[in-house]
Amino acid sequence: MTGGAGWLPELLAAIIASVLAITLHEAAHGYAALGLGDDTAKRMGRLSLNPLRHVDRVGTILLPGFLLLAQLLTIGRVEFMFGWAKPVPVDVRFMRRPLQAMMVVAAAGPAMNFFLAWCAGLLVHPVEAWGEFLSPDSLQILYRFIGLCILANLVLGLFNLLPIPPLDGGRILAGLLPPSLALPYMRLERWGILIVLFGVFLLPRLVDGFDPVGWALRNVIGYAFGLVLLLSGNGSGG
Repeated sequence: MTGGAGWLPELLAAIIASVLAITLHEAAHGYAALGLGDDTAKRMGRLSLNPLRHVDRVGTILLPGFLLLAQLLTIGRVEFMFGWAKPVPVDVRFMRRPLQAMMVVAAAGPAMNFFLAWCAGLLVHPVEAWGEFLSPDSLQILYRFIGLCILANLVLGLFNLLPIPPLDGGRILAGLLPPSLALPYMRLERWGILIVLFGVFLLPRLVDGFDPVGWALRNVIGYAFGLVLLLSGNGSGG
């Protein structure tokens, strides 16, 4: 979809897919915490499926919007999305074994994204079944939306598994470490976003050809996309 307003359906599909992935990711954290005894998110009105309650001005609107428009205007399609939502408040003081409980709460977000990616893969079947009643353009938009839903959830889920606090992977790793190592490791959280931004955005521009995070994500996401298609019954997943 290139030229004119042809990119508008692509933009809308990408926005909807990203909002669903981010909103349900954060809601999963809140529900997991509630199940473990912490009702902080519920009391603060963050235990919600309303996307507006999870919006972060930079991570949910400005950065993803810039990436989407830049890709659509330059290559006419969406190949990469990145962003974050306002973190759901969690108070580990209400939980038994706080480090392990935080690990479960952290894992709930990526687990939700992988589940949503699989659900999106399942949508291929009804679209195929009813495809003869749709126009070619409508069919193309539906398939592209499904692909973007899978992509958005895989990118968000896998990126958050990077073992860097405050990403979910950092908190999962902290739950696996003994307290003597976990507590000093979690102190990296204040620098975590800077580490992520440096490693993902600045380092590849400072050192030509050096992009280990991007390389890993691209290769893992490609494999994971095929695996989602396979597990949702869509051929060989290739």
